[in-house]
Amino acid sequence: MFSGSIVAIVTPMTDSGELDFDALRQLVDWHVEEGTSGIVVMGTTGESGTVTEEEYFKAIDVVVKQAAGRVEVIAGSGAMSTDKTIKLTNQVKQLGVDGALVVTPYYCKPSQKGLYEHFKAVATQCDLPIILYNVPGRTAVDLLPETAAKLAALDNIVGIKEATGDVSRVTELNRLTQTPISILSGDDATAYDFMKLGGHGVISVTANVAPGLMSKMCQLAHAENWKQAALINDKLSSLNEKLFVEANPIPVKWALYRMKKMGRGIRLPLTELDQSFHSQVEKALEQANVELS
Repeated sequence: MFSGSIVAIVTPMTDSGELDFDALRQLVDWHVEEGTSGIVVMGTTGESGTVTEEEYFKAIDVVVKQAAGRVEVIAGSGAMSTDKTIKLTNQVKQLGVDGALVVTPYYCKPSQKGLYEHFKAVATQCDLPIILYNVPGRTAVDLLPETAAKLAALDNIVGIKEATGDVSRVTELNRLTQTPISILSGDDATAYDFMKLGGHGVISVTANVAPGLMSKMCQLAHAENWKQAALINDKLSSLNEKLFVEANPIPVKWALYRMKKMGRGIRLPLTELDQSFHSQVEKALEQANVELS
């Protein structure tokens, strides 16, 4: 099962907005060194909605090749239509990814029956481990635990990223699922509590800038060393808040630019972090002992 600290990696861009694949390769190496257990590429944090199809596949290919089996790679392959989701998922499989993160269809607001049939179609027509991605704050549809539990019975569905911030979902999912799946937090601020209730890890934005700390917290949580895990969580708490002062990935991309890990590029309709938030993000980085050049 997928578990531990899985980074929802940003897509580095130059100041002019071109994808910076050299910086992406360096980020992959850094995450391996820092103990990150998995990388989600071309998810929401990776700005998958603003890149071209050529850039999308190139970024995934770069991460897979740079990871070289040292860390699991999961590609974001969800789309609004079922046919497109199936097509993307089968295409990323050819690039050698270890799994696909498939978001609930956004904007069209399907029913629970529609969600079940959507994911069932993807699972049965794609030979790749699939992680369901539930983020109603962005998609306007909520994949309920009962529906997720039914989907867990399908062979290719191996996990869920639960990004509601509602930690009670862990208990419900563990109670309802007959087939064990990876239950992953999609909310950094509640990831510690999520794991304490039985979650297996986190797909994290914060891990972009503090990969070692997030990885260590997950390791301690798996060992049920809650006291030490809580100390690390406290150190990360300000980052977990301040990296969302504007829409993700605006703050985290600026933080990585401030750390000199990449350029300041971001694509419209997203814009660079407003200057009024710079000091808040810097202070959060300092609280987590992140080195600023």
